[in-house]
Amino acid sequence: MSGFHHVELWVTDDETTWAEWSWLLERVGFRLAETWPGGRSWDAGHGYLVLTTSPNLQPVPHDRRRPGMNHLAFQAGSRAHVDAIMAAACAHGWTALYQERYPHAGGPDHYAGWLENSAGFKVEVVAS
Repeated sequence: MSGFHHVELWVTDDETTWAEWSWLLERVGFRLAETWPGGRSWDAGHGYLVLTTSPNLQPVPHDRRRPGMNHLAFQAGSRAHVDAIMAAACAHGWTALYQERYPHAGGPDHYAGWLENSAGFKVEVVAS
């Protein structure tokens, strides 16, 4: 068996963080599995995503342009569902990226939207 078991992202512990991620993860098929002070786990059936804080978190902002994770890509279902997510995202703390090339910023055969949240985390929502 292959694939990811889970991914853990360190985030700041504030209501904006939880609201932004909760909104997006629900739209791409994750369900909230567990909560604890300073963290949440979201299940996708075959793996899970952990958003948590840490006492070891450095007081510098996330920068996807530095070595490390650039973005997470989520399967979002139909093209219409990707369009709906992109249309509603800014009302939920996400900024659309590459709008001038939407929905084919990844190439003519790739239907997806890219978003960035207030902390600088980038995600891609991809049509099946």
